[in-house]
Amino acid sequence: MALGTRNVVFDVVGTLVSYDHLFEAIEDRFGKERLAAAGINAKLLGHCWLETAEREYTYLSLSGRYCTFFKVFESLFYRMLSYAGVADPHSFATGEDVKYLSSEWHKLSLRPGAAECVKQLRDAGFTVWCLTAGDLARVGGYFKLAGVDMPAENLLSCDTTGIAKPQPDAYMPILKKLSASGATPWFAAAHMWDVSTAKTFGFRGAYCTILESDPMPEVFGAMDVVEDTFEAMAEKMIEATQ
Repeated sequence: MALGTRNVVFDVVGTLVSYDHLFEAIEDRFGKERLAAAGINAKLLGHCWLETAEREYTYLSLSGRYCTFFKVFESLFYRMLSYAGVADPHSFATGEDVKYLSSEWHKLSLRPGAAECVKQLRDAGFTVWCLTAGDLARVGGYFKLAGVDMPAENLLSCDTTGIAKPQPDAYMPILKKLSASGATPWFAAAHMWDVSTAKTFGFRGAYCTILESDPMPEVFGAMDVVEDTFEAMAEKMIEATQ
């Protein structure tokens, strides 16, 4: 496939894909009253689970012991209950509970405006790519579930190289490929650590605040585009490349 001069690489899970279904699944599985009795907020527990999994996944990669994100994620749930103050995590949650929540992780939905953003960019001549820490079958399933066409050849996973983002070598192959025309490709994410790293190593950076709310430029630096919605982000990216 011939490459055009307008290319954008998206992060997927947490960016185009929302975590909300996981938080709902935690509350549905254990019950709001039972969680409250243990002093647990389902959304906060879910975010802690995800953030810890991202850290451990990245640290394993940095130490040369790459492990798939999903394996790390699934294995950490009892530790999260311990962090939340549950004295006996294995009595609070069964193995079946963990399997259920892990299976619900495969049913996440696209965020509001995500599909429209992809269409806006494609209509403006962009080729849309994805670089994810997730496995290709699962992440491809999110797009299929939402009715968004994402060609398999445009969906890339860190599992293929065994190098986790934000290590520079996770970004360099796709950056080199998409820069061959002489045009600078974009990297778009709702994780500032992700997009800011991509920008540091040569991409143009587009950040949507839909997940983290606060861009924290004093820590991560300034991005080329920062917007609160995907549609507005796409508009600014299109304007910047005209």
